Order: sequence, then C-alpha cells, then structure tokens
Amino acid sequence: MRRIQSLYLAGPDLWYPDADAHLERQRLVAGAAGFTVLEPTTLPAEVRDAGELAARAMYAERISRLRRADAGIVNLTPFRGPAADAATTFEMGFLAGLGKPLVGWINLGDELEAEYRERVEAWMGARPDDAGVWRDGEDCEIEDLGLPEATMLWAELRRLFVIVTDDPLHDLTGFEMCLDALRIYAD
Repeated sequence: MRRIQSLYLAGPDLWYPDADAHLERQRLVAGAAGFTVLEPTTLPAEVRDAGELAARAMYAERISRLRRADAGIVNLTPFRGPAADAATTFEMGFLAGLGKPLVGWINLGDELEAEYRERVEAWMGARPDDAGVWRDGEDCEIEDLGLPEATMLWAELRRLFVIVTDDPLHDLTGFEMCLDALRIYAD
C-alpha cells in the first residue's frame, strides 16, 4: 500500500464560529493517530475584505496543499443547506483527480435525514410526482438512490461514515473513524 502521512482536511470547518479551536482539536487528534495535517488556516481579518487578489492567493495556497497531501479526509456534513459545502466538493474532486485516497463523514442531527433525498425533503420540501420520481419545490428531480450524499461524492470515498449526533458542527467521531480507516488502508 501507499504510505499515508500527510492529510488534507476538506470541509466547511474553516467557517465554523470557533474554527481555530475546532481545527486545533482535529490537528491534535490526527497527530495522536500518527498523521500530519497540512494546516488549514482561517482567513485573517485583514484578508476577509481584500477582494479578488486575496481570493486568488488563498486558492493557490489551497491547491498547493491539495497537491502535497497523501490523502484527504472530507467533512460532508450539510452546510448552508441539505448538501455538502460547494468548496469542499471541489477540493474532494481535485484530490480524486490526483488519485489520492479519500475517506469522509457526515454529521447529522437526525437519523431521518441520513439519505440525501430525505434531507432535501426535510430542508426544502419535496414530493413524488405521478410517476413516483421525487422532485423539489421547483420541480427539479432529486437523486434518490438511498445514499447519504450524491452518487459522485459517495462513490469516490473509500469509506463514508454517517454519524447522528447532538452536535453536528463539533462531533469528531466520524473524523476519528476516518483516521482509523486511513491507518488500515495504509497498512
């Protein structure tokens, strides 16, 4: 197997209200498991309103980290809607394109939302049409294959852990399971 030492953490965690403390917890847990996290960084206050130049620098820095990583751990916990964060899915696709092994988790507050279609229904409203095809409020078809996330995300992950928790933003159970899965994969 390939040696896995450095990890890229993809997810909306950088935008959490206590992002620095949360990321430090992840770094410590990963370190204790024998991995090095290619440090995700929150945006410094002076960069938040710096515009396009700062955005391009941030993009280049993240692409560099993606290329250096041996593997990725992906937090697909729904963010600002029923699905994974858009930037997270981009980073996951980039890692997949580089052939890096990926594992991920989804934290949910309710077991009834463990399938993607069920989350769309709970968050946005959905209904089956006359043919039994599930559609959202704008009558767009919802992918309904009984999976916890869209097929292209689910199928790329070597493991996807769905965790039901009272604290979807901070529970690291899925993250720890991902570390275990990568340790097994690397052995």
